[in-house]
Amino acid sequence: MRSALMIALKEHIVAEGITQAQAAKKFGVTQPRISDLMRGKIELFAIDTLVNMLARAGLHIEIQIGRAA
Repeated sequence: MRSALMIALKEHIVAEGITQAQAAKKFGVTQPRISDLMRGKIELFAIDTLVNMLARAGLHIEIQIGRAA
C-alpha cells in the first residue's frame, strides 16, 4: 500500500511539473522529505503520512477490500 501511495505522489509531482520545494510546501513537508519520496525510500514513510500528503495534493484515495478466494 505504501508503494502505491508513493507512486501516486511521485506521478503527481511529475505531471504537475513542480519542483521538490514547491511540492514540499504544497504537501506540508520539507524538501528533503520530497527527495526521499522521489528516491523511493519507502521505509521512511508511514501510511498516514502519505495519506496526509495525498490529501494536501488534492488527490482522492479509494481502497477496495474483498474476500479471499
